[in-house]
Amino acid sequence: MKQKILVVDDDAAILEVLEMRLSAMGFDVAATSDPRKALEAVEASRFDLALLDLRMVPTDGMRLMEALHQRQPRLPVVIMTAHGTIQTAVEAVRRGAFDYITKPFVNDELRAKIARTLATRRWARDRERLLTVGQALASSGVMARVLDSVAQATVEATDADRCVVFQLERGALVPMASAGSPPPSWERLEAAASAAMDKGVPLAVSDGADGGTIVASPLVVQHGPAGALVIETSVRLEPGDDDLELLALFSSQAAIAIRNTHDLERLRSGAVAALGRMATQVAHEVKNPLAGLRLYAHHLEQRLARAGDAEAKELAGKIAGTVDDLASVVAQITAFGRPPELHRTATSLHAVLDECLELGRARRPSERVEIVRAYDQSCPQAMLDARELKKAFLNLVLNALEALDGAGKLTVATEYSAAAGIVVVTIDDTGQGMTEETLARAFDLFFTTKATGTGLGMSIARSVINLHAGELTVSSHENYGTRVQARLPLEPVTK
Repeated sequence: MKQKILVVDDDAAILEVLEMRLSAMGFDVAATSDPRKALEAVEASRFDLALLDLRMVPTDGMRLMEALHQRQPRLPVVIMTAHGTIQTAVEAVRRGAFDYITKPFVNDELRAKIARTLATRRWARDRERLLTVGQALASSGVMARVLDSVAQATVEATDADRCVVFQLERGALVPMASAGSPPPSWERLEAAASAAMDKGVPLAVSDGADGGTIVASPLVVQHGPAGALVIETSVRLEPGDDDLELLALFSSQAAIAIRNTHDLERLRSGAVAALGRMATQVAHEVKNPLAGLRLYAHHLEQRLARAGDAEAKELAGKIAGTVDDLASVVAQITAFGRPPELHRTATSLHAVLDECLELGRARRPSERVEIVRAYDQSCPQAMLDARELKKAFLNLVLNALEALDGAGKLTVATEYSAAAGIVVVTIDDTGQGMTEETLARAFDLFFTTKATGTGLGMSIARSVINLHAGELTVSSHENYGTRVQARLPLEPVTK
């Protein structure tokens, strides 16, 4: 696809020569002597470079450049002048020109300046975005955050109206991140993503509804495509070869984030298997002695009570409580190491969430915590394991209440999609949020920031959601709160 250059000069002879030379160099040239037509051209299409004559009447090159930059802020401009003084060059660059060239033109100089301008433009355009995505990939490793960064950087670098990152999940394309304006039609973007995945290479298709273009690049992970990065442009913006290359680069970074997540899942599966073997041994070697210790402590507590030794009785009670804590840790490890079979019954998800909220409030009472229920009343009963889900959601509710530290707002919302057969449960808190490091390790076994935590709550919650063929994700910003989302199919998924 040819790069587009806008040429504006009130000298008809120079305009004709420039149009011929630039066309011979392989550029798509729009040449005009009328500044108003130049502005109309930039409003109708995107240009890679503008060559503007400095001395024009009634609008000189400087004012025209400023007007062009209002319509296309990153358009590089080269000023043409027959008065090539240092003062002219400095003033042109100071006011936003990339470079200047003097008349009469030397062909090699013209070619060199255009090549340098286009190369520098591309580097300046892409450097900051690539750095941002790379930092997100290196610092957090959290897939959702990396994909958000990729989507935002893609919109900024390509001037697209919107970008959506699709991931393939159980045979369906699911939007995982987006940037720019909301799409008027998800179906068109999804169809382009599917086509790019089938072909295995970036492709562009005409968006017949709006006259723009949809460009999709597959996310290739290991043996095949795992999704696609899709942009949609307006009619005035025709993606070029540079845009396709950049899109492929961003899609490769998104694919790295997905691959890293898959690798972590495999490592975690191995850790879970090892933990299961260890849990069996722990249950055999520790569980029974702990029960004996609890019994002895209870007898000791009763004897001391009869003897009237209140201080010693209190100490015996603390010993019994500590033994109970140890038994609870052993039980959690055992439960995590051996995921239970689901016992699905017709379940009201909202009733399960209500019970978790009541239990959570009872454990961490506070008058300054506002609890908001935003339930989708269209959500039907479903074949779920209420007991296991209660275990998962109670952990998440308690985490949110602890993050609020006695003051703030906890929102529990549901959103039902009849077409997909999925309900999304969202738990939002306005607490202190998590650091990048804490967020990256949120699901790590035995990782906790609490003085008395076991580091198993989040892992157990995710294992329960995964058993239901769902997905649990966490997003958080320090000092701005945390959002946990669980996507649950409302019917058992056959594998």
